[in-house]
Amino acid sequence: MYFWEMKLKERMREKIAGFTLIIAVLFTTSCKNPKNQDLSNLSEQPEIIVSGDLLKTYAKVRLTTDLSQLSEREKAMLILFIKASEIMDEIFWQQAYGNKAELLSKVPAELKNYVEINYGPWDRLDNNRPFLEGYGPKPLGANFYPANMSKQEFENSGLKDGKNLYTMVRRDNKGDLYTVFYHEYFKKQISKATELLRRAATYAENPELKNYLLLRARALETDDYYESDIAWMDMKTNRIDFVVGPIETYEDELFGYKAAHTAYVLVKDEQWSKKLEKFVNYLPELQKGLPVAEEYKTETPGTDSDLNVYDVIYYAGDCNAGGKTIAINLPNDESVQLQKGTRRLQLKNAMKAKFDHILLPISEVLIDESQRHRVNFDAFFANVMFHEVAHGLGIKSTINGRGTVREALKEQQSHLEEGKADILGLYMVMKMIEKGEIEGQKEDYMVTFLSGILRSIRFGASAHGTANMICFNYFQEQEAFERTEKGTYRVHFEKMESAIKSLSELILTLQGNGDYEGVLQLTQDKGIISDELQKDLDRLKIEKIPDDIIFEQGINILGL
Repeated sequence: MYFWEMKLKERMREKIAGFTLIIAVLFTTSCKNPKNQDLSNLSEQPEIIVSGDLLKTYAKVRLTTDLSQLSEREKAMLILFIKASEIMDEIFWQQAYGNKAELLSKVPAELKNYVEINYGPWDRLDNNRPFLEGYGPKPLGANFYPANMSKQEFENSGLKDGKNLYTMVRRDNKGDLYTVFYHEYFKKQISKATELLRRAATYAENPELKNYLLLRARALETDDYYESDIAWMDMKTNRIDFVVGPIETYEDELFGYKAAHTAYVLVKDEQWSKKLEKFVNYLPELQKGLPVAEEYKTETPGTDSDLNVYDVIYYAGDCNAGGKTIAINLPNDESVQLQKGTRRLQLKNAMKAKFDHILLPISEVLIDESQRHRVNFDAFFANVMFHEVAHGLGIKSTINGRGTVREALKEQQSHLEEGKADILGLYMVMKMIEKGEIEGQKEDYMVTFLSGILRSIRFGASAHGTANMICFNYFQEQEAFERTEKGTYRVHFEKMESAIKSLSELILTLQGNGDYEGVLQLTQDKGIISDELQKDLDRLKIEKIPDDIIFEQGINILGL
């Protein structure tokens, strides 16, 4: 037992007011693994650095919240969650690149922080361009697969568990491919993380949270996440939350098969969450009203879906790499979604930071002067919230026997799904305004949405960046907005409403048909930044508007 935990138990027994928790021993782990075949050997001596003006810029934000509402037991759990998150960060380094320590030992001091932001030598907000001399393009499969493995080799191999979300693909001494489940490949790290989760469960007074933590620990040890996902969906009254494990597949740009390790430590905003409760009741109606043929909306979303608002106090792993997540829609397991729905978590403090530091300044440069007053945080919050709602709507399995949408669209799935969520989210906002359930004018949400696109397309060829680029070019073709002689953008409101419906229909149809070639063509045609738009985006760098945010975070920052 840690010293600070003994002190905590002493405090609980004696009820001594004002006693401060002290962490006397920090939990450390080793990221070494004899099975690792990482990307470190792609460079020998990266010494020459590209000029600093080519690098992306980040606004530093301190992640804190009001912890006075929490009990000492809950504060103790937050400490354990953060320590487990640090282990998820180590695992993600292995999945994204390989040996972090070896890479940092080669990097000049002034670039170490930039390497850590990007979890490797490739700039995540600049189409994964290498920013260290000696490194070529980032492998599409990151470090989930051997760097010299081709797509064709994998598809011809008939590899057992090759498409499993939770396996690393490696070569044996003969050069043949084989798979290793995460819980074996990262056994040392997983063992320490699960110890922390089980220790945290001993402090949980909320029975639903306790059950989730115990099941999640078991899931990390078996790579079977179904029961823990169900338990996470059943949590309704917990004030703190911990999203942890291999979740999103964005990092695998080769196939989109492999889930990457991530972690969020969250504290619920009860007041804001209360405001959102009513929207859950509209999910079945929204599904039925989607602007697409009936056969593409026959699935019924789960009824246990909920919307809540949180302050995030720690990011680690996949969600901390490059552009930062500001809302969560989970679980991703289609069977859980159909049975239970999803939980949509809005990360209010991170969202506000992006609005204040990035989106609002962008609008002052690129949105037409006559419409700038329409950009506001409430509209931004609603657009992001319904983006997450939209992930749970539409269709999960193709209508023509091609399996799930994820399986049929492979590496094209991630950005198309984000595009669906973007456009359907805005469509739902329009419907909620018509019903009088959301305050404000439609025009505010449309202009704020366009400002959000101009923010997100700076993420380059990421799933979110590509999705927004497709939307931007589609809207431009439909004359939903115009670029003025001043180099600013002005929305045509009626045409944008029409474009919202037609793009929604297009994406839902492509997903339902499992039309891989159709999505590929859409991406090639519209997932690109024109020279004219690039010049406009370059003006944002001249104005020194950050590309994204990074965090000051951790146990000390929180005063624990």
